[in-house]
This record gives sequence, C-alpha cells and structure tokens, in this order.
Amino acid sequence: MEELVKLGREFVQAMRDRRGLGHVEEIYADRAESVEAVVPPGRDVRIAKGRDAIKAKREDWVATHDIQKLDVDGPYVHPPDRFAVQYEAQVTQKASGKSMTLREIAIYSVEDDRIVREEFFMLPK
Repeated sequence: MEELVKLGREFVQAMRDRRGLGHVEEIYADRAESVEAVVPPGRDVRIAKGRDAIKAKREDWVATHDIQKLDVDGPYVHPPDRFAVQYEAQVTQKASGKSMTLREIAIYSVEDDRIVREEFFMLPK
C-alpha cells in the first residue's frame, strides 16, 4: 500500500503544480488508457489508448483552454491497485470565450507502479 500512496501523492502534486503533461512520461504505462465519461466536444472518441495518445489529449486540452483555477484533492486510495482524485477547475475555452467550472472525479488503476487506466466521472449539470 505504501507504493500506491506514494504514487498517488506524486500524481496529485504534479497536477497541482500543473506538470500534468510532463508527468505522463514518468508515471503512465505505455499501454495506458484514458476513458472520458462522454465524448468530449471537438473529439471523436471517449478512450485515448496509449501514453502518447494520453499526452496528446492533454496537450490539446491545455492548448484550447485557459485555466484560471485548479483544485486537486486526493489521493483517495483503494488498495491494492487504485486511487481516486477529485478535480475542480475554472477554465475559459479559448475559441468561444466561454467560462465554466468543471468538477470531476477520476479513478486511476495501477500496475507495476505505473498508471494503466484512468476513468473520469463527471458531475452532471
């Protein structure tokens, strides 16, 4: 359990420090998957497969949004191999100028000290 807690804390700190892009290389398995609750606007898939696809998804998100505030809470551990993180972000879509507050919970599955799957759960409007 110590390794799970350590990984979760490292992950949460990287997100708080807005190192989420660079951290993908360090903490995700090559075959990792990222599963959104719904197909995001402007995209055609819910599931990004592979570390490179996850990194590209994050790069696209950062490129299309201005982040005014990001709160990251956790990790909430579920031994032996999962942790959860709660997010709240105030962002503005660059293209439309639309401001919004996003609230999500993500569950991260871990194998061999690497994230192999992340699943995002959205708070409905």
